[in-house]
Amino acid sequence: MIKTIIFDFGNVFINLDIEGWQKNMLDTFQIDTLSEEILAFNNFYEQGLISTNEFLEFYIENFPKLSKEDITYVWNYILKDFPKFRLDFLKTLKASAKYKLILLSNTNELHISWIKENVSFYEEFKNCFDAFYLSHEIHLTKPNNDIFEFVLNENNINAKECLFIDDNQNNIKAANALHIQTWHITPYTEDVINLFETKNDLF
Repeated sequence: MIKTIIFDFGNVFINLDIEGWQKNMLDTFQIDTLSEEILAFNNFYEQGLISTNEFLEFYIENFPKLSKEDITYVWNYILKDFPKFRLDFLKTLKASAKYKLILLSNTNELHISWIKENVSFYEEFKNCFDAFYLSHEIHLTKPNNDIFEFVLNENNINAKECLFIDDNQNNIKAANALHIQTWHITPYTEDVINLFETKNDLF
């Protein structure tokens, strides 16, 4: 029986445009692909191992024609709308008091700042969770095993009584390896509000 539900943030609650973001980034930077160094810095930033200022300075050094504002816009381009009906679903779920609710997201400071400014009900959303973990705050990222072990240990959770919802296949595989139940949600064709219809075998 499921007692805890762990949710990803992007493409579960807030919609993302990953392909558009990648294309816009390459077009803006006038490059064909992101270098290993850029990918590493992006990962450091997601883990909170470098500050926002250090992150932006790195991009300015590599793309001196761009301003910090330009880079911030490119970086946040991935973030789209957060339909309020998903908040309503979450609030109903919380009100039922049947499950421990946890958010576990690979999210950085610039993205969260944008969300706080553009999603009017962010604090209401955050308050629905019993625990709220952002990668840049806990210095751990999916799909590494240690982030899942951290959540299980911090909340005294039995993995087999836990459902993890994420749109990333690698994150799902990592959770499965620890015997966590999973839902690999498909953006735009599946929606978290249909959780109990889609995964009724677990509830």
